Amino acid sequence: MNDHLIPFSITEMSFIGLYLLSLLAVGYFGYRARRENTLKDFYLGGQGVGVVVLLLTLYATQYSGNTLFGFSGETYRSGFSWAVSIHFMTAIVVVYLLFAPQLHALSRQHQFITPSDYIHHRFGSPLLSLCASVLMVVAIANYLLAQLMAMGSALEGLTTAAPWQAYTWGVIVLALVIVIYETLGGFRAVAWTDAIQGSVLLAGFGILLFMVFREFGTLGDATRQLAADDPQILAPPTGDAVRRWFSYVLLVGIGGALYPQAIQRVYCARSATALRRSLAIMAFLPLTTTLVALIVGIMGRAHVGDLVVDGIDRSDTILTVICRHIQESSTLGRWLVVVLFAGILAAIMSTADSVLLSISSMLTKDIYARHLRPSAAESELTRLGKLCSWVLIVVLVTLAIVLRGTKLVDLLDRKFDLLAQLGPAFILGINWPRMRAGPTLAGLLVGVAIALGMVIAGYSRLWGIHPGLFGLAANLLIVVVGSLWPVQSRQSS
Repeated sequence: MNDHLIPFSITEMSFIGLYLLSLLAVGYFGYRARRENTLKDFYLGGQGVGVVVLLLTLYATQYSGNTLFGFSGETYRSGFSWAVSIHFMTAIVVVYLLFAPQLHALSRQHQFITPSDYIHHRFGSPLLSLCASVLMVVAIANYLLAQLMAMGSALEGLTTAAPWQAYTWGVIVLALVIVIYETLGGFRAVAWTDAIQGSVLLAGFGILLFMVFREFGTLGDATRQLAADDPQILAPPTGDAVRRWFSYVLLVGIGGALYPQAIQRVYCARSATALRRSLAIMAFLPLTTTLVALIVGIMGRAHVGDLVVDGIDRSDTILTVICRHIQESSTLGRWLVVVLFAGILAAIMSTADSVLLSISSMLTKDIYARHLRPSAAESELTRLGKLCSWVLIVVLVTLAIVLRGTKLVDLLDRKFDLLAQLGPAFILGINWPRMRAGPTLAGLLVGVAIALGMVIAGYSRLWGIHPGLFGLAANLLIVVVGSLWPVQSRQSS
C-alpha cells in the first residue's frame, strides 16, 4: 500500500502554478474595483454580492480540505453511519434560516461589518461583544493554522524534494498567495477567488466521483463486497452511535452557521432575495460534496484493504491511496488527479482566506477601534486591518512549520463546541426581544467553561454527546431563566 501520490511533472506543476497566478490576478482586479478606502468596502465588498458569487463563496468557505480527507477517512473507519456528515452539513443551512434573513436586514439598517457589531447593537454591552469577539478569534485562529498545515501536507510527495522541504515551501508560497490577493482586493478578491475555487472544487468532486466509479465499479458492488468480507461495517448503529449522530447534527449545524466568516457573508449579500436563493441552493450542495467523500470512503474500505502501517492507522490517507491507483492506470488518470489536486487546494485556500479576513476584521474593528482607539479614521483602520493580516500570517506560517508532523491538541480543535455557545445570542436573541445582556454574558461564559472543562477532563464525548452541547444546555437555561426573571426597578426616595 502506497499512500503517496506519484510526483507531478514540470508540466503538471505548471498547471497548478497558473492556477495560483490567476488568484493573484483576481486580487489585482479586486483592488481596481474598490470604491472607497473604508472598512465596509474592504471587509464586505460594499455589500453588493449577487446570487452566484454569494453561493460560490459560501460553498467554498463551508467546505475545506477536511471534507475530502477527513470525511473519506471517517467513512472508511465507520462505514455508512458517517452519512451523518450529509445531515449535519444540511443542518447548517437550516440554522441559517432561523436568523440569517433578519440579521441581513439589521446589517443593512445599522451597517454591521463584524459579527460582534450585531451583538453590540442588540445587547448594548461592550463586555459581551468583546467576549464574543475573543471567543470567535480563538475558535477560528486554530482553524486557520490547520488549513496552513494542510497546504503543506498536500504538497508533500508531489515533487522530488524532501518531504519537509515540500511542506515548508508549500506553506510559505500558498500563504503568501492568499495574503497578497487578500491585501490587494479585500473581500472582493476573497469572494471572487472563492467563486473560482468553488467552481474548481465542484469540478474536483465530480472528477473524483467519475474516477472512483471508473476504477472500482459501482457502489452496489462495493456494498456486496463489504457484506461478504466486512459485515460489521454495515451493522445498524448502536444507541451510543445514534446519540452521537444527533449530537453531530445539532453541534455542527449551530456552530457551522456561526462561523464569523459565514456571518459576514450574510452581511455582504446584495439583497434578501439573493441571500434566500443562495441558501436554498446550498441546502442541496452536501449531495455534491460530503456524499462524494462518503462514497470514496466506502469504495476504499471495500477495495483497498487494510490501512494500518506499523501499528499506525493511516485511514485518513484513503483518498491519496485511491488517487495513486488512478495515477498509475493511465495518462488520463494522471491529469484527472492534477485537476482534483487543484480542487483540494481550492478547498483549503478558500477556507483559509475567508478565516484570515474575518480575524483581521475582528481584531481591527471589535478590539482596536471599539476599545483602544475609538477615534481612529476609516483609512487608518483599513491599513491596520491589512497589517494584521500580514502579522497573523507570519506568526501562523511559523507555527505551521514548527508543528509539522504533530497533531494539534484537542483543546484547540473544539471550534464547534465554542462557536455553539454563541447560538443563544444570535439565534434566540434575534427572535426574542426580551432576552437581556446580563444573562446572555453569564450563559456564554458558563457554556464555554463547561465545554472546555469537559475536554480538559478527558470527555471528548459523554454518552455519545459532545461537550459543547452540555455547555449549550446550561447556557440556554441561564439565558432563558435570567431573561424571564423580573427586574426590580429602583424607586427614587
